[in-house]
Amino acid sequence: MGAWKKTGCVLCPQNCGLEVEVEGNRIVKVRGDKSNGRSEGYVCRKGMNIAYHQHNADRLKYPLKRVGNSFERISWDQAVDEIAGRLKHIVDTYGPRSFAYMGGGGQGCHFEAAFGVRLMRGLGSRYHYSALAQEFSGMFWVFGRMFGRQPVFPEIDAEETDYLVTFGWNGMQSHQIPQAPRRLQRIAKDPKRHLVVIDPRISETAKVANEHLRIRPGTDALLMRAMIAIILQEGWENREYIEKHTSGLDAVRDLFIPFDARAAVCTCNLDYAQVREICHRFATRKSSLRYDLGILMNRHSAVSSYLAGILLAICGRIGVAGGNVFHGTLMPLGTHSDERDPKVWRTVATNFPPVMGCYPPNAMPEEILSENPERLRAVLVSGAHPLRSYADTTAYEEAFRRLDLLVTAELAMTETAALSHYVLPSQSGYESWDGTFFPMTFPGIFFQMRRPIIEPEGEPLELGEIHLRLADKLGLIPPIPDKLYQAAEEGHAAFGAALMEYAMQEPAAMGAMPFILGKTLGKAMGSVHLAALWGMLQTVPQTFRKCAARAGFTPGMEMGEELFQKILDHPEGLWIGLEDPEENLAHIRTEDGKINLVIPELRSELEGLDPEHEEAALAPDPAYPFVLMAGRHFNMNANTLMRNPDWNEGKRACTCMMHSEDAHSLGISDGQMVRVTTEAGSVEIEAEITDMAHKGHVVIPHGFGLVYDGKPYGVNVNRLTKNTNRDWIGTPMHRYVRCRIERI
Repeated sequence: MGAWKKTGCVLCPQNCGLEVEVEGNRIVKVRGDKSNGRSEGYVCRKGMNIAYHQHNADRLKYPLKRVGNSFERISWDQAVDEIAGRLKHIVDTYGPRSFAYMGGGGQGCHFEAAFGVRLMRGLGSRYHYSALAQEFSGMFWVFGRMFGRQPVFPEIDAEETDYLVTFGWNGMQSHQIPQAPRRLQRIAKDPKRHLVVIDPRISETAKVANEHLRIRPGTDALLMRAMIAIILQEGWENREYIEKHTSGLDAVRDLFIPFDARAAVCTCNLDYAQVREICHRFATRKSSLRYDLGILMNRHSAVSSYLAGILLAICGRIGVAGGNVFHGTLMPLGTHSDERDPKVWRTVATNFPPVMGCYPPNAMPEEILSENPERLRAVLVSGAHPLRSYADTTAYEEAFRRLDLLVTAELAMTETAALSHYVLPSQSGYESWDGTFFPMTFPGIFFQMRRPIIEPEGEPLELGEIHLRLADKLGLIPPIPDKLYQAAEEGHAAFGAALMEYAMQEPAAMGAMPFILGKTLGKAMGSVHLAALWGMLQTVPQTFRKCAARAGFTPGMEMGEELFQKILDHPEGLWIGLEDPEENLAHIRTEDGKINLVIPELRSELEGLDPEHEEAALAPDPAYPFVLMAGRHFNMNANTLMRNPDWNEGKRACTCMMHSEDAHSLGISDGQMVRVTTEAGSVEIEAEITDMAHKGHVVIPHGFGLVYDGKPYGVNVNRLTKNTNRDWIGTPMHRYVRCRIERI
């Protein structure tokens, strides 16, 4: 028998609590951890299979350097010396815009971001590329305008809502809120509550819903405009809430009052009477609205988020019980970026601004392949996999081959790592101290710091330690006196006093604080990530301190140390803060403290969002008569974190789902191989005939096409996505890719 240890899942943002049995330094059994306050014992089949993530044949053990067409093992000293030397030469020669950092933590490990971003800034660059800007740019940009800050965003109050409407969200498979399947089924089965699913497919969530509107693919924004128009035209809006908590409705009312909602609903292929009734209930009940990648990576992405915000606001459903509420967090997911500030960088070739501090990955190939003197020449990829995660694999391969320096810090020899000049092995989420900052709970704020439960094999390092070593070699860390190292060994109180004294005397200390903490306290603790947590807790903002005090922590200077010790004492995680539901709207940071309903930059697109224009835009292309949904949330994929396909043995994990009528018209039978072609390329894949698909609409999941232990598994759907098939802010339209299907 092995030892049972508490940890958390790293395969999706819910990070459900797990108990794992470790025997012979291997995970041999997994079960849900009932003592975890966020997941309460819930776990999906992904979490039950984390052993396939941790133990796989592609795991990296030692630093590698490309020599010709192969790699040779080198020491950490050689790797750090050579990478730092080449990186310094590139930045000194071509300027700081020549370097980009791609990473930031992903699904389960966020602590490396503090070190990676500091390394990037220390070199003078601001180019942080992240998956956040792959999927959520339009949403966070809109929130910045409506609520005053991009990291301020509302999520459904799942426990209190009695009328939930969802767009493009398959929560029964993708989660996105804690215990999503449990909560969705509770809502649908409760006679006093109601679940409405708006989705072209008969998704797993649609199957449990009380109502399913099988919308025409690509028309979600048009339906939202129609719903707002119906509510305003019928006079169902919450006038008291609008007057007290919003500004600008009169300036946008003309976009909805004369609008032909009936014609719009017809274009969406829906029943007007049913939509009207849903609007009435949404406006008059304790309602909430949730949407996901089905519209965030679809046509009119930013406008859809804007319309969702207006819909919630006019019904008085933002910042109130059962509506969409602002969750508390220990650390925001990003920084506010306002492209109207002339100091904000834009990408050189594509002119994209950052959102939440991050640039869109779809722009990177062009930024590398550009002839601009300031083009990207060096990229550090940290815990990310652009050659399978981001649009247009072919363009990425061409671009990465042109780089002067590509460094990948990763768990396994991924396809991205295989193209790199240097590959640096990182510890997994089960070999290091790490955690995440996803704000998924309300009113409580939950945090779990996972601790090492597996001994690493070989010489992998924490990702933060890798960035620290590079920063040190590059001269980005100011001199640190011996007494600070000594104080770190004496205890936290002595170290805190010595650190404060040092920071007052050293002007460069604050800009390099994660590295200073890592070199000193991290050395004493045996983890730079754990040292970063300690430092963060000493300097949390006053807003969080109030939440922590409500949760029972002692106000004052000692709160940070108390929080730190409690987190260490609770490997299962704990509630570290409590929001005040009565003051939820205080999160809004606009100048007048109200929800801003006017976004001038989106007015033109919104004006053109009408039945006539949409019918023309959605007309089939004879060369590409089908619409591909490139990517699908379901329980047989986990982005690219599960390289060993054995976890899906015996399942049809990577197929092209299509409707039976479409298959019949093309003479395709279930299980037959078909060729799917887009402007980006072609793949050959098994057809899965199912009426869960919408007519004219096919679905291929993401996270496949991985080459594991030398053998490919499934198809890489990003061979079919063009990086230039994107909106004005860089979001790829993965959920609306025109394609054709041919029988092989």
